[in-house]
Amino acid sequence: MSEYVKKTHRFGLVTPSSNTIQEPEFSAALPPSVSLHTARVAYRDITPQEQERCVLELESECRKLADAEVGAIVFAATAPTLAKGKGYDRELIKRMEDASGRPASTSATAFVDALTLLGVKRIAIGAPWSKTMDRPMIDFMEAHGFTVVHSEVVGFVSAAELGRVGPETAYELGRKTDRPDAEAIIMPGGNWSSMPIVERLENDVGKPVLVNNAVSLWAGLRLLKRTDSIPGYGRLLRDHLAR
Repeated sequence: MSEYVKKTHRFGLVTPSSNTIQEPEFSAALPPSVSLHTARVAYRDITPQEQERCVLELESECRKLADAEVGAIVFAATAPTLAKGKGYDRELIKRMEDASGRPASTSATAFVDALTLLGVKRIAIGAPWSKTMDRPMIDFMEAHGFTVVHSEVVGFVSAAELGRVGPETAYELGRKTDRPDAEAIIMPGGNWSSMPIVERLENDVGKPVLVNNAVSLWAGLRLLKRTDSIPGYGRLLRDHLAR
């Protein structure tokens, strides 16, 4: 029989309804004393129309997480949380916090915060979605003062199809995305298995690799005031939770 570990913190996750990757990846990486509690907003395809639709349910889902007395909530989707440019993520955070009474963050916010903490200015972006979805991401990062030296996309539109892709696709995209003048690689998209390849990719390219699920996990644990070192998923979770 495994030893009982008391759950001292509750992590609230808002995930797209089509997402099949975040809950397993978050559960695998969370410290044993942190439990995961999930709400879902309607989101099937990676399109601008779906980004509009999914945020309609944000308040109701955050109120449900508040019923579970979570300590913090993260809306762990990149594209929907930056869809309307700089400041939009902060608007969504306010809506989440007003509805739930809990501190909140988003994936878009987490990318900015993590890059700022690491002192990175020049980035390369590798994303699973289409070129249509790429421009808002580039504009959002540049509006926050980062220089995007290169971007690569895979072209997925169906979120369910993306969820069936293995981690090697993320690794290959990361290698293809890297440029010598990029100080870090960022990889948005929460419904593909990218967390397992972060450590290997960082070792191979010699720079930070920030993926959607890892930065979202990091943001939520910081809101919970956890200072754990979580090995196996890159330097952000291993070295930068105490700050």
